[in-house]
Amino acid sequence: MANYTAADVKKLRELTGVGMMDCKNALVESDGDVDKAIEALRIKGQKGVAKREGRSAENGAVASIISDDNTSGVIVELKCETDFVAKGEKFQAVTNQLAAHIAATSPADVEALLASEIEPGKTVQAFVDEANANLGEKIVLDRFAQFTGGYVSAYMHRTMPDLPFQIGVLVELDKENAEVARGVAQHIAAFAPKWLSKEDVPADVVESERRVAEEVTRAEGKPEAALPKIVEGRVNGFFRDNTLLGQDYALDNKKSVQKVLDEAGVTLVRFSRIKVGI
Repeated sequence: MANYTAADVKKLRELTGVGMMDCKNALVESDGDVDKAIEALRIKGQKGVAKREGRSAENGAVASIISDDNTSGVIVELKCETDFVAKGEKFQAVTNQLAAHIAATSPADVEALLASEIEPGKTVQAFVDEANANLGEKIVLDRFAQFTGGYVSAYMHRTMPDLPFQIGVLVELDKENAEVARGVAQHIAAFAPKWLSKEDVPADVVESERRVAEEVTRAEGKPEAALPKIVEGRVNGFFRDNTLLGQDYALDNKKSVQKVLDEAGVTLVRFSRIKVGI
């Protein structure tokens, strides 16, 4: 006879997030002792962590936390191997717990985050490794953003109805305007600008774009005298396409994002966009 019940299996699955067959096997090996089964699964899971290091983690979730007064906010991405795990309550609970920890501790960077204690005697790195072991997939934490100081808002987007949030956008305005903050965050989610303004585009990128524009223009046989104006126009087109303030606003393409902000009397201080796996 089995030395465990269906209730034991259910309890073990809820405590560990491990699959049914692994839970049954662990209970058999532990003679029905749930605590020993948990220990056995953790040991087995930790042994598998190193084996999973070479795997690709391109699925996952983004979570956010915004303070009640909108003066600070966080978005964090946690990656896993499959959408099956990403959909699970355990994985999403881990993601949300990490977001709450970041909001509470304000780590300087990912390295500082991973070294910080999320529970007494347990670092975030150990916490993530534990999730790796329990869920049986490679779990990766390597990106987050946190803004404080101005008016902070977030927009979260699902790419599929049955998936957790896959895109998270964090924006900071210099003054309160919930409508503009949400609208601009939605725009960022959809159009994925690389930089805030043309002044933020690295000089080497601008030079590369200018060089390509000149070569293309010459190849088209344009008159030599017209080259500077055509090249400058193409470089400005690059700025319009890739900088947030230069893009046509998603909710009113007759206006640029800059114009929308100007009309509202607010300044966008900074933004961060995270899309799972990208």
